[in-house]
Amino acid sequence: MTAKALRIGVLPLGRPTFDVPFAEEMLRGMLADLKASGHRLFGPDTLLMDAVATEAAMADIAARKPDRILILQVTFTDAAMACRIAEAFDQPLAIWAAPEPRLGGRLRLNAFCGLNLASHALGLRGRLFSWRYAAPGAPGLEALFGETPMVSPLAALPSDADPEPGRALLEGLRGKAIARIGVHPDGFDTCAYDSARLAALTGLSVTGFELSELFARARAAPAAAAEALRAETAGSLTGLDRVDQAELDRSLRLKLALDGMKAEGGFDAFAIRCWPETFTEYGGAVCGPASMMGEARAPCACEADVYGAATQLLLQAVSGEPVFLVDLVDLDESDDTGVVWHCGQAPVSMADPDALPRATIHTNRKMPLLFEFPLRPGPVTFVRLSQARGAESLILARGEMLRREMAFTGTSGVVRFERPAGEMLARVLDSGLEHHLALAYGDHVEALESFAAAANLPVIHL
Repeated sequence: MTAKALRIGVLPLGRPTFDVPFAEEMLRGMLADLKASGHRLFGPDTLLMDAVATEAAMADIAARKPDRILILQVTFTDAAMACRIAEAFDQPLAIWAAPEPRLGGRLRLNAFCGLNLASHALGLRGRLFSWRYAAPGAPGLEALFGETPMVSPLAALPSDADPEPGRALLEGLRGKAIARIGVHPDGFDTCAYDSARLAALTGLSVTGFELSELFARARAAPAAAAEALRAETAGSLTGLDRVDQAELDRSLRLKLALDGMKAEGGFDAFAIRCWPETFTEYGGAVCGPASMMGEARAPCACEADVYGAATQLLLQAVSGEPVFLVDLVDLDESDDTGVVWHCGQAPVSMADPDALPRATIHTNRKMPLLFEFPLRPGPVTFVRLSQARGAESLILARGEMLRREMAFTGTSGVVRFERPAGEMLARVLDSGLEHHLALAYGDHVEALESFAAAANLPVIHL
Protein backbone atom coordinates (compact mmCIF):
# COMPACT_ATOMS: atom_id res chain seq x y z
CA MET A 1 0.00 0.00 0.00
CA THR A 2 1.06 3.62 -0.51
CA ALA A 3 2.28 5.67 2.46
CA LYS A 4 -1.00 7.55 2.49
CA ALA A 5 -4.44 5.96 2.47
CA LEU A 6 -6.39 7.41 -0.45
CA ARG A 7 -10.05 8.21 -0.84
CA ILE A 8 -11.03 6.24 -3.95
CA GLY A 9 -14.29 6.56 -5.83
CA VAL A 10 -15.09 3.16 -7.36
CA LEU A 11 -17.49 2.71 -10.28
CA PRO A 12 -18.08 -0.93 -11.35
CA LEU A 13 -19.38 -1.04 -14.93
CA GLY A 14 -21.19 -3.99 -16.46
CA ARG A 15 -23.73 -4.96 -19.08
CA PRO A 16 -26.60 -7.43 -18.60
CA THR A 17 -26.03 -9.27 -21.90
CA PHE A 18 -22.92 -10.90 -20.41
CA ASP A 19 -22.60 -13.53 -17.65
CA VAL A 20 -23.90 -11.47 -14.74
CA PRO A 21 -23.37 -14.07 -11.97
CA PHE A 22 -19.76 -14.54 -13.05
CA ALA A 23 -19.31 -10.77 -13.31
CA GLU A 24 -20.67 -10.37 -9.78
CA GLU A 25 -18.24 -13.01 -8.55
CA MET A 26 -15.38 -11.16 -10.24
CA LEU A 27 -16.55 -7.86 -8.75
CA ARG A 28 -16.56 -9.32 -5.24
CA GLY A 29 -12.94 -10.37 -5.69
CA MET A 30 -11.90 -6.97 -7.03
CA LEU A 31 -13.59 -5.16 -4.16
CA ALA A 32 -12.00 -7.53 -1.63
CA ASP A 33 -8.56 -6.66 -3.00
CA LEU A 34 -9.34 -2.96 -2.82
CA LYS A 35 -10.60 -3.19 0.75
CA ALA A 36 -7.50 -5.13 1.77
CA SER A 37 -5.31 -2.34 0.37
CA GLY A 38 -6.28 -0.06 3.25
CA HIS A 39 -7.62 2.72 1.04
CA ARG A 40 -10.99 4.27 1.80
CA LEU A 41 -13.53 3.31 -0.85
CA PHE A 42 -16.67 5.12 -1.99
CA GLY A 43 -19.21 3.84 -4.47
CA PRO A 44 -21.57 0.93 -5.06
CA ASP A 45 -20.67 -2.70 -4.50
CA THR A 46 -22.98 -3.84 -7.30
CA LEU A 47 -22.65 -3.59 -11.07
CA LEU A 48 -23.74 -0.34 -12.70
CA MET A 49 -25.73 -1.51 -15.70
CA ASP A 50 -27.04 1.77 -17.12
CA ALA A 51 -26.41 5.49 -17.34
CA VAL A 52 -28.97 6.44 -14.67
CA ALA A 53 -27.39 4.23 -12.02
CA THR A 54 -23.89 5.34 -13.01
CA GLU A 55 -24.74 9.04 -12.88
CA ALA A 56 -26.29 8.59 -9.42
CA ALA A 57 -23.15 6.81 -8.18
CA MET A 58 -20.96 9.53 -9.67
CA ALA A 59 -22.92 12.24 -7.85
CA ASP A 60 -22.53 10.41 -4.54
CA ILE A 61 -18.80 9.95 -5.09
CA ALA A 62 -18.30 13.59 -6.10
CA ALA A 63 -19.88 14.74 -2.83
CA ARG A 64 -17.28 12.74 -0.90
CA LYS A 65 -14.33 14.49 -2.60
CA PRO A 66 -12.22 11.48 -3.60
CA ASP A 67 -8.48 11.53 -4.31
CA ARG A 68 -8.74 9.01 -7.17
CA ILE A 69 -11.41 7.65 -9.49
CA LEU A 70 -11.33 3.95 -10.35
CA ILE A 71 -13.48 2.37 -13.06
CA LEU A 72 -13.90 -1.37 -12.64
CA GLN A 73 -14.39 -2.68 -16.18
CA VAL A 74 -16.04 -5.90 -15.03
CA THR A 75 -17.67 -6.74 -18.38
CA PHE A 76 -17.59 -5.19 -21.81
CA THR A 77 -19.29 -1.81 -22.03
CA ASP A 78 -19.07 0.88 -24.65
CA ALA A 79 -16.97 3.93 -23.82
CA ALA A 80 -19.82 6.38 -23.21
CA MET A 81 -19.80 6.13 -19.42
CA ALA A 82 -16.01 6.02 -19.17
CA CYS A 83 -15.92 9.32 -21.05
CA ARG A 84 -18.68 10.77 -18.90
CA ILE A 85 -16.74 9.79 -15.77
CA ALA A 86 -13.53 11.30 -17.17
CA GLU A 87 -15.35 14.55 -17.92
CA ALA A 88 -16.94 14.74 -14.48
CA PHE A 89 -13.78 14.23 -12.40
CA ASP A 90 -10.44 16.03 -12.49
CA GLN A 91 -8.83 13.52 -10.14
CA PRO A 92 -6.39 10.92 -11.48
CA LEU A 93 -8.30 8.20 -13.31
CA ALA A 94 -7.63 4.46 -13.42
CA ILE A 95 -9.37 1.49 -15.09
CA TRP A 96 -9.15 -2.11 -13.88
CA ALA A 97 -10.37 -4.73 -16.36
CA ALA A 98 -10.84 -8.36 -15.43
CA PRO A 99 -9.57 -11.20 -17.67
CA GLU A 100 -11.43 -14.48 -17.94
CA PRO A 101 -10.26 -18.05 -18.50
CA ARG A 102 -10.08 -19.43 -22.04
CA LEU A 103 -12.48 -22.33 -21.63
CA GLY A 104 -13.83 -22.66 -25.16
CA GLY A 105 -17.26 -21.30 -24.23
CA ARG A 106 -18.78 -17.87 -24.66
CA LEU A 107 -16.96 -14.67 -23.80
CA ARG A 108 -18.51 -14.30 -20.38
CA LEU A 109 -17.11 -10.83 -19.63
CA ASN A 110 -15.20 -9.48 -22.67
CA ALA A 111 -13.78 -6.83 -20.36
CA PHE A 112 -10.56 -6.25 -22.30
CA CYS A 113 -12.55 -5.03 -25.29
CA GLY A 114 -14.28 -2.52 -22.99
CA LEU A 115 -10.88 -1.32 -21.77
CA ASN A 116 -9.75 -1.03 -25.40
CA LEU A 117 -12.79 1.09 -26.34
CA ALA A 118 -12.28 3.33 -23.30
CA SER A 119 -8.58 3.73 -24.08
CA HIS A 120 -9.31 4.93 -27.61
CA ALA A 121 -12.10 7.29 -26.53
CA LEU A 122 -10.05 8.78 -23.70
CA GLY A 123 -7.11 9.15 -26.07
CA LEU A 124 -9.25 11.22 -28.44
CA ARG A 125 -10.03 13.48 -25.47
CA GLY A 126 -6.43 13.76 -24.32
CA ARG A 127 -7.17 12.08 -20.99
CA LEU A 128 -4.37 9.89 -19.66
CA PHE A 129 -5.08 7.20 -17.10
CA SER A 130 -3.60 4.26 -15.24
CA TRP A 131 -4.74 0.72 -15.90
CA ARG A 132 -4.69 -2.85 -14.72
CA TYR A 133 -5.58 -6.03 -16.60
CA ALA A 134 -5.44 -8.71 -13.96
CA ALA A 135 -7.63 -11.10 -12.05
CA PRO A 136 -8.51 -10.50 -8.41
CA GLY A 137 -5.74 -11.70 -6.14
CA ALA A 138 -2.93 -10.85 -8.59
CA PRO A 139 -0.13 -8.62 -7.26
CA GLY A 140 0.46 -5.05 -8.42
CA LEU A 141 -2.73 -3.29 -7.34
CA GLU A 142 -0.91 -0.22 -6.03
CA ALA A 143 0.32 0.71 -9.52
CA LEU A 144 -3.21 1.97 -10.19
CA PHE A 145 -2.92 4.75 -7.65
CA GLY A 146 0.28 6.59 -8.51
CA GLU A 147 0.29 10.31 -9.21
CA THR A 148 1.52 9.84 -12.78
CA PRO A 149 -0.77 8.11 -15.33
CA MET A 150 0.56 4.83 -16.68
CA VAL A 151 -0.55 5.54 -20.25
CA SER A 152 2.23 7.19 -22.23
CA PRO A 153 1.16 7.98 -25.82
CA LEU A 154 3.23 6.34 -28.53
CA ALA A 155 4.65 8.51 -31.27
CA ALA A 156 3.73 7.58 -34.83
CA LEU A 157 6.86 7.83 -36.99
CA PRO A 158 7.19 8.48 -40.73
CA SER A 159 7.71 5.31 -42.73
CA ASP A 160 11.20 5.01 -44.21
CA ALA A 161 10.07 2.35 -46.71
CA ASP A 162 10.32 2.78 -50.46
CA PRO A 163 7.00 4.44 -51.41
CA GLU A 164 7.00 3.21 -54.99
CA PRO A 165 5.33 -0.20 -54.44
CA GLY A 166 2.86 1.48 -52.09
CA ARG A 167 1.74 3.93 -54.77
CA ALA A 168 0.19 1.06 -56.72
CA LEU A 169 -1.71 -0.01 -53.60
CA LEU A 170 -2.90 3.53 -53.00
CA GLU A 171 -3.95 3.91 -56.61
CA GLY A 172 -5.78 0.59 -56.41
CA LEU A 173 -7.94 1.89 -53.54
CA ARG A 174 -8.97 5.03 -55.40
CA GLY A 175 -12.46 4.74 -56.78
CA LYS A 176 -13.44 1.81 -54.57
CA ALA A 177 -16.65 2.25 -52.61
CA ILE A 178 -17.90 1.32 -49.14
CA ALA A 179 -21.58 1.01 -48.24
CA ARG A 180 -22.26 2.09 -44.67
CA ILE A 181 -25.51 0.52 -43.48
CA GLY A 182 -26.80 2.15 -40.30
CA VAL A 183 -24.70 4.23 -37.91
CA HIS A 184 -22.21 3.04 -35.36
CA PRO A 185 -23.49 2.42 -31.81
CA ASP A 186 -23.25 5.12 -29.17
CA GLY A 187 -20.01 4.96 -27.22
CA PHE A 188 -18.10 3.42 -30.15
CA ASP A 189 -15.80 6.33 -30.97
CA THR A 190 -13.58 3.66 -32.54
CA CYS A 191 -16.05 3.49 -35.44
CA ALA A 192 -16.52 7.22 -36.09
CA TYR A 193 -15.35 8.58 -39.42
CA ASP A 194 -15.22 11.62 -41.67
CA SER A 195 -15.88 10.69 -45.30
CA ALA A 196 -13.91 13.67 -46.64
CA ARG A 197 -10.83 12.74 -44.57
CA LEU A 198 -11.05 9.13 -45.67
CA ALA A 199 -11.41 10.14 -49.33
CA ALA A 200 -8.41 12.47 -49.09
CA LEU A 201 -6.33 9.71 -47.52
CA THR A 202 -7.32 6.72 -49.64
CA GLY A 203 -9.60 7.81 -52.49
CA LEU A 204 -12.36 5.59 -51.06
CA SER A 205 -15.97 6.80 -51.17
CA VAL A 206 -18.69 6.04 -48.63
CA THR A 207 -22.44 5.84 -49.31
CA GLY A 208 -24.81 5.67 -46.37
CA PHE A 209 -27.98 3.55 -46.12
CA GLU A 210 -30.54 2.98 -43.40
CA LEU A 211 -30.74 -0.45 -41.84
CA SER A 212 -34.38 -0.55 -42.91
CA GLU A 213 -33.28 -0.78 -46.54
CA LEU A 214 -31.15 -3.83 -45.84
CA PHE A 215 -34.02 -5.46 -43.95
CA ALA A 216 -36.55 -4.67 -46.67
CA ARG A 217 -34.30 -6.14 -49.35
CA ALA A 218 -33.77 -9.26 -47.26
CA ARG A 219 -37.48 -9.79 -46.67
CA ALA A 220 -38.18 -9.35 -50.38
CA ALA A 221 -35.54 -11.85 -51.52
CA PRO A 222 -37.06 -14.80 -53.45
CA ALA A 223 -37.63 -17.93 -51.40
CA ALA A 224 -35.93 -20.01 -54.08
CA ALA A 225 -32.76 -17.92 -53.80
CA ALA A 226 -32.73 -18.34 -50.01
CA GLU A 227 -33.19 -22.09 -50.35
CA ALA A 228 -30.37 -22.30 -52.89
CA LEU A 229 -28.06 -20.33 -50.58
CA ARG A 230 -28.92 -22.66 -47.71
CA ALA A 231 -27.96 -25.65 -49.81
CA GLU A 232 -24.69 -23.96 -50.82
CA THR A 233 -23.92 -23.05 -47.20
CA ALA A 234 -24.51 -26.63 -46.06
CA GLY A 235 -21.49 -27.59 -48.14
CA SER A 236 -19.10 -25.47 -46.07
CA LEU A 237 -20.25 -26.06 -42.48
CA THR A 238 -22.11 -28.56 -40.36
CA GLY A 239 -25.09 -28.14 -38.08
CA LEU A 240 -27.48 -26.05 -40.15
CA ASP A 241 -30.33 -28.36 -39.13
CA ARG A 242 -29.66 -27.70 -35.44
CA VAL A 243 -30.44 -23.97 -35.47
CA ASP A 244 -33.82 -22.28 -35.66
CA GLN A 245 -34.80 -22.59 -39.32
CA ALA A 246 -36.91 -19.42 -39.56
CA GLU A 247 -34.09 -17.37 -38.04
CA LEU A 248 -31.60 -19.11 -40.32
CA ASP A 249 -33.70 -18.18 -43.35
CA ARG A 250 -33.80 -14.56 -42.25
CA SER A 251 -30.03 -14.55 -41.72
CA LEU A 252 -29.30 -16.01 -45.15
CA ARG A 253 -31.59 -13.44 -46.73
CA LEU A 254 -29.28 -10.73 -45.39
CA LYS A 255 -26.54 -12.23 -47.56
CA LEU A 256 -28.84 -12.01 -50.60
CA ALA A 257 -29.62 -8.39 -49.74
CA LEU A 258 -25.92 -7.53 -49.48
CA ASP A 259 -25.27 -9.26 -52.81
CA GLY A 260 -27.98 -7.14 -54.40
CA MET A 261 -26.63 -3.89 -52.96
CA LYS A 262 -23.14 -4.81 -54.13
CA ALA A 263 -24.32 -5.55 -57.66
CA GLU A 264 -26.48 -2.45 -57.98
CA GLY A 265 -24.14 0.03 -56.26
CA GLY A 266 -20.78 -1.38 -57.25
CA PHE A 267 -19.68 -1.57 -53.61
CA ASP A 268 -16.42 -3.21 -52.66
CA ALA A 269 -16.95 -3.43 -48.89
CA PHE A 270 -19.62 -2.90 -46.25
CA ALA A 271 -19.73 -1.34 -42.78
CA ILE A 272 -22.87 -2.62 -41.08
CA ARG A 273 -24.53 -1.74 -37.80
CA CYS A 274 -24.89 -5.38 -36.88
CA TRP A 275 -26.51 -5.11 -33.44
CA PRO A 276 -28.87 -4.81 -31.77
CA GLU A 277 -31.35 -4.17 -34.59
CA THR A 278 -30.52 -7.17 -36.76
CA PHE A 279 -31.67 -9.23 -33.79
CA THR A 280 -34.30 -7.04 -32.14
CA GLU A 281 -35.98 -5.64 -35.27
CA TYR A 282 -35.17 -8.10 -38.03
CA GLY A 283 -34.64 -11.44 -36.31
CA GLY A 284 -31.45 -12.92 -37.72
CA ALA A 285 -27.69 -12.44 -37.46
CA VAL A 286 -25.58 -10.83 -40.16
CA CYS A 287 -22.38 -12.51 -38.88
CA GLY A 288 -22.63 -15.58 -41.13
CA PRO A 289 -23.44 -13.46 -44.19
CA ALA A 290 -20.41 -11.28 -43.34
CA SER A 291 -18.24 -14.42 -43.32
CA MET A 292 -19.54 -15.38 -46.77
CA MET A 293 -19.07 -11.87 -48.14
CA GLY A 294 -15.51 -11.77 -46.83
CA GLU A 295 -14.72 -15.11 -48.43
CA ALA A 296 -16.00 -13.63 -51.72
CA ARG A 297 -13.64 -10.62 -51.32
CA ALA A 298 -16.35 -8.14 -50.28
CA PRO A 299 -15.27 -7.61 -46.66
CA CYS A 300 -17.76 -6.48 -44.02
CA ALA A 301 -17.01 -4.48 -40.90
CA CYS A 302 -19.42 -4.78 -38.00
CA GLU A 303 -20.63 -1.89 -35.84
CA ALA A 304 -20.63 0.34 -38.95
CA ASP A 305 -16.85 0.70 -38.70
CA VAL A 306 -16.02 2.48 -41.95
CA TYR A 307 -12.28 2.75 -41.28
CA GLY A 308 -12.38 -0.94 -40.41
CA ALA A 309 -13.87 -1.68 -43.83
CA ALA A 310 -11.24 0.53 -45.47
CA THR A 311 -8.49 -1.32 -43.58
CA GLN A 312 -9.87 -4.63 -44.79
CA LEU A 313 -9.81 -3.43 -48.40
CA LEU A 314 -6.19 -2.35 -47.97
CA LEU A 315 -5.06 -5.62 -46.41
CA GLN A 316 -7.02 -7.67 -48.94
CA ALA A 317 -5.22 -5.83 -51.75
CA VAL A 318 -1.84 -6.41 -50.09
CA SER A 319 -2.38 -10.08 -49.27
CA GLY A 320 -4.53 -11.19 -52.20
CA GLU A 321 -6.51 -13.24 -49.65
CA PRO A 322 -9.69 -12.87 -47.58
CA VAL A 323 -9.34 -10.79 -44.44
CA PHE A 324 -10.98 -10.87 -41.03
CA LEU A 325 -11.79 -7.88 -38.80
CA VAL A 326 -11.05 -9.00 -35.25
CA ASP A 327 -11.33 -7.84 -31.67
CA LEU A 328 -8.30 -8.41 -29.47
CA VAL A 329 -10.00 -9.91 -26.41
CA ASP A 330 -7.16 -11.17 -24.23
CA LEU A 331 -3.43 -10.88 -23.63
CA ASP A 332 -1.87 -13.34 -21.20
CA GLU A 333 1.67 -12.61 -20.01
CA SER A 334 2.06 -16.05 -18.41
CA ASP A 335 1.34 -17.83 -21.70
CA ASP A 336 2.80 -15.03 -23.85
CA THR A 337 -0.21 -15.14 -26.17
CA GLY A 338 -3.26 -13.15 -27.11
CA VAL A 339 -6.69 -14.11 -28.39
CA VAL A 340 -8.33 -12.51 -31.42
CA TRP A 341 -12.03 -13.14 -31.85
CA HIS A 342 -15.28 -12.17 -33.39
CA CYS A 343 -18.79 -13.52 -33.01
CA GLY A 344 -18.63 -15.83 -36.02
CA GLN A 345 -17.77 -13.99 -39.19
CA ALA A 346 -14.28 -15.07 -40.24
CA PRO A 347 -13.93 -16.20 -43.86
CA VAL A 348 -14.24 -19.98 -43.86
CA SER A 349 -10.89 -20.42 -45.64
CA MET A 350 -9.26 -19.30 -42.37
CA ALA A 351 -10.56 -22.37 -40.52
CA ASP A 352 -8.10 -24.82 -39.01
CA PRO A 353 -8.29 -27.83 -41.37
CA ASP A 354 -8.46 -30.12 -38.33
CA ALA A 355 -11.71 -28.52 -37.15
CA LEU A 356 -14.88 -28.59 -39.26
CA PRO A 357 -16.70 -25.22 -39.31
CA ARG A 358 -20.14 -25.47 -37.76
CA ALA A 359 -23.28 -23.39 -37.68
CA THR A 360 -24.03 -21.73 -34.37
CA ILE A 361 -25.94 -18.89 -32.73
CA HIS A 362 -24.85 -15.53 -31.36
CA THR A 363 -23.75 -16.05 -27.76
CA ASN A 364 -25.57 -13.00 -26.40
CA ARG A 365 -28.54 -12.73 -28.77
CA LYS A 366 -29.11 -16.47 -29.37
CA MET A 367 -29.86 -16.29 -33.11
CA PRO A 368 -28.13 -17.80 -36.17
CA LEU A 369 -26.26 -17.75 -38.44
CA LEU A 370 -22.71 -17.65 -37.17
CA PHE A 371 -19.72 -19.68 -38.36
CA GLU A 372 -17.74 -21.31 -35.56
CA PHE A 373 -14.18 -22.60 -35.87
CA PRO A 374 -10.64 -21.99 -34.60
CA LEU A 375 -8.33 -20.08 -36.91
CA ARG A 376 -5.68 -22.13 -38.70
CA PRO A 377 -2.04 -21.87 -37.64
CA GLY A 378 0.44 -19.75 -39.55
CA PRO A 379 2.04 -16.30 -39.74
CA VAL A 380 -0.41 -13.41 -39.65
CA THR A 381 -0.33 -9.63 -40.10
CA PHE A 382 -2.53 -7.15 -38.26
CA VAL A 383 -3.18 -3.62 -39.46
CA ARG A 384 -5.45 -0.66 -38.73
CA LEU A 385 -5.96 2.57 -40.61
CA SER A 386 -6.19 4.39 -37.31
CA GLN A 387 -7.50 7.69 -36.02
CA ALA A 388 -6.03 7.14 -32.56
CA ARG A 389 -5.57 10.34 -30.52
CA GLY A 390 -7.18 12.29 -33.35
CA ALA A 391 -4.40 11.76 -35.90
CA GLU A 392 -4.33 9.30 -38.79
CA SER A 393 -1.67 6.61 -38.74
CA LEU A 394 -1.10 3.02 -39.80
CA ILE A 395 -0.80 0.64 -36.84
CA LEU A 396 0.90 -2.69 -37.55
CA ALA A 397 1.73 -5.95 -35.81
CA ARG A 398 3.00 -9.39 -36.73
CA GLY A 399 2.21 -12.69 -35.08
CA GLU A 400 1.97 -16.44 -35.40
CA MET A 401 -1.44 -18.07 -35.09
CA LEU A 402 -1.00 -21.19 -32.98
CA ARG A 403 -2.80 -24.51 -33.22
CA ARG A 404 -4.78 -24.41 -30.00
CA GLU A 405 -8.19 -25.46 -28.79
CA MET A 406 -10.78 -22.74 -29.29
CA ALA A 407 -10.43 -20.07 -26.63
CA PHE A 408 -13.99 -18.79 -27.01
CA THR A 409 -17.03 -19.57 -29.13
CA GLY A 410 -17.42 -17.89 -32.51
CA THR A 411 -14.32 -17.54 -34.65
CA SER A 412 -11.19 -17.10 -32.59
CA GLY A 413 -7.49 -17.82 -32.59
CA VAL A 414 -4.62 -17.85 -30.14
CA VAL A 415 -1.73 -15.77 -31.42
CA ARG A 416 1.84 -15.23 -30.30
CA PHE A 417 2.80 -11.72 -31.28
CA GLU A 418 6.26 -10.64 -32.38
CA ARG A 419 6.51 -8.66 -29.16
CA PRO A 420 5.96 -10.25 -25.71
CA ALA A 421 2.34 -10.19 -24.58
CA GLY A 422 3.01 -7.86 -21.64
CA GLU A 423 4.64 -5.31 -23.92
CA MET A 424 1.83 -5.68 -26.46
CA LEU A 425 -0.70 -4.98 -23.73
CA ALA A 426 1.00 -1.73 -22.77
CA ARG A 427 1.51 -0.64 -26.38
CA VAL A 428 -2.11 -1.26 -27.35
CA LEU A 429 -3.21 1.07 -24.56
CA ASP A 430 -0.43 3.59 -25.12
CA SER A 431 -1.29 3.78 -28.81
CA GLY A 432 -4.99 4.43 -28.20
CA LEU A 433 -5.71 1.78 -30.84
CA GLU A 434 -9.25 1.11 -32.05
CA HIS A 435 -10.81 -2.20 -31.00
CA HIS A 436 -10.96 -3.59 -34.57
CA LEU A 437 -7.87 -4.85 -36.40
CA ALA A 438 -7.75 -6.44 -39.84
CA LEU A 439 -6.02 -9.81 -40.00
CA ALA A 440 -4.62 -11.70 -42.98
CA TYR A 441 -2.33 -14.69 -43.24
CA GLY A 442 1.27 -14.04 -44.26
CA ASP A 443 3.81 -11.33 -43.47
CA HIS A 444 2.71 -8.14 -45.24
CA VAL A 445 4.36 -5.53 -43.06
CA GLU A 446 6.89 -4.42 -45.67
CA ALA A 447 4.18 -3.78 -48.28
CA LEU A 448 2.04 -1.95 -45.73
CA GLU A 449 4.97 0.24 -44.71
CA SER A 450 5.42 1.12 -48.39
CA PHE A 451 1.74 2.04 -48.59
CA ALA A 452 2.17 4.26 -45.53
CA ALA A 453 5.12 6.02 -47.17
CA ALA A 454 3.10 6.57 -50.36
CA ALA A 455 0.10 7.89 -48.40
CA ASN A 456 2.24 10.06 -46.07
CA LEU A 457 0.90 8.10 -43.12
CA PRO A 458 3.06 7.77 -40.01
CA VAL A 459 3.40 4.26 -38.60
CA ILE A 460 3.14 2.67 -35.16
CA HIS A 461 4.50 -0.85 -34.69
CA LEU A 462 2.80 -2.59 -31.79
